[in-house]
Amino acid sequence: METPNISIEFFPPKTPEGAEKLRAARQKLAALQPKYFSVTFGAGGSTQQGTLDAVLEIQSEGHVGAPHLSCVGGTRESIRGILREFQSHGIRRLVALRGDLPSGYGGAGELRYASDLVEFIRQETGDWFHIEVAAYPEMHPQAKSPQDDLQNFARKVQAGANAAITQYFYNPDAYFQFVDNVGKLGVDIPIVAGIMPITNTTQLLRFSEMCGAEIPRWIRLKLQSFGDDGASIKAFGLDVVSQLCEKLLAGGAPGLHFYSMNQAVATTAIWQRLQGTRSAA
Repeated sequence: METPNISIEFFPPKTPEGAEKLRAARQKLAALQPKYFSVTFGAGGSTQQGTLDAVLEIQSEGHVGAPHLSCVGGTRESIRGILREFQSHGIRRLVALRGDLPSGYGGAGELRYASDLVEFIRQETGDWFHIEVAAYPEMHPQAKSPQDDLQNFARKVQAGANAAITQYFYNPDAYFQFVDNVGKLGVDIPIVAGIMPITNTTQLLRFSEMCGAEIPRWIRLKLQSFGDDGASIKAFGLDVVSQLCEKLLAGGAPGLHFYSMNQAVATTAIWQRLQGTRSAA
């Protein structure tokens, strides 16, 4: 069977030790032959330099790097400068997001929404960048309604997005329903499924609370039943997430985007499980 497209996300390391760990993880994950590695940034663009440094290191190793770019707190001039810098380094792919407002932050900036950012990038740089945007199968936590959320997504696509990456989720029906719904609005770009490996119950519950990703009750209860038994949590997580990926690919998802948390083990294990399943099919 055809090997599915995958991409892998990192966050910029804050310390020299973190940078070393990320290099080691990236070396292992490069063996999975991802289409590209993306690199996030902090609220309000607080780690934009760290993001660029990580992407340049990825490029120097012969891989495609895609920086995340947020419009929160930015001006047209500051974003124009960042785009020019990306271009000067030969970066051709980026992930365009509104971004989260830092706590206590007053205004959103000159560009209020991701659709405004995508439109601005196209005005400034034409077709130079392959632009990925975010999608929310379970609705953006700040959206007024599901229909409003779908319209917001469609606006990003109309502004010039090439593809989308979803927030992570554990209910495949939410993904397929979202794809169907935006298809009815005329959206036909690839919508890649975001995948969060399960390795730590506390961390997963905290992240999901923050970003509005739903953990199905049966998964949550099972994870909580393991207590501090890390090996059981990881084994269960591997089963759950591998099965999710299989369903998504079988249902036509154009690819998988792994939120690696700068770790290689869980993503590699899921990928190996998938490869074994697909070669046996």
